[in-house]
Amino acid sequence: MDDLVENGGAAARRALETATPARIRVGRAGTSYPTSLLLQLRADHASARDAVHSAVDYRSGELERVLAGRDPIHLVSAAGSRERYLVRPDLGRVLDTESRSELRHRGTKDADIQIVLGDGLSGTAVARQVPLVLPGLLDGASARGWTVGRVITVENCRVGIMNDIGATLGSGVVVLLIGERPGLRAADSLSAYMAWRPGPGNTDADRNLVANIHARGVGPVDSVARILDLAAQMHSRRYSGVAIKENLALAAEDHTAGRTDLTRSTQLTPVSGLVS
Repeated sequence: MDDLVENGGAAARRALETATPARIRVGRAGTSYPTSLLLQLRADHASARDAVHSAVDYRSGELERVLAGRDPIHLVSAAGSRERYLVRPDLGRVLDTESRSELRHRGTKDADIQIVLGDGLSGTAVARQVPLVLPGLLDGASARGWTVGRVITVENCRVGIMNDIGATLGSGVVVLLIGERPGLRAADSLSAYMAWRPGPGNTDADRNLVANIHARGVGPVDSVARILDLAAQMHSRRYSGVAIKENLALAAEDHTAGRTDLTRSTQLTPVSGLVS
């Protein structure tokens, strides 16, 4: 690759650098990184740490605006605190007793689609991406004639919380918008985990995923289209998971229109940066 870049000159270097957000051809100072790069790495690491520990405030800013008039249900997992959540992932996969009781009384039973917002490992991702994704997702679901459950938020949330919520409400498709584990190039990346009638014992094999929703990844318009297309397949086939494949023709159309490359599969496979 170095030979290709050297022979191609400046144009080849620029093309390579714009093709990926990864740090490539960064140079060196002796046997170390250049000072500017080292400082940037430290800043990005600090942003990632901040994202993990940041709390999501649904009652102010853009999140308050997009949730206005929707009367969301605010719940908490059994973790109880951020510190315990980070060392006990299992507790983030179930609601605490009070929240489960509130969900039974206030939640929408048997909705065609139920949207859940979870902080996961990046409250920053929820604060930045959900206001861009949620309105289109709700409007698109309603336009398809689906019944839409009251929006649920979960503090100290892991992906497995879908099983608890699905079993309690009997929802058709559950969509969990959750902050991904931050990295050194994206501390604000959101994932959309999806499952058909999730319940006890469901695993990653029973779920589908649209990941890397952020400014340098999958854009909000594209993510909404992909989520709704997967939800439609789940409703039609009455199942979810590895047997459901993304509509790559839709992804190709989005790419042709000049948007982010969407040819990645949403079949759930181990991906660095995700949270379970």
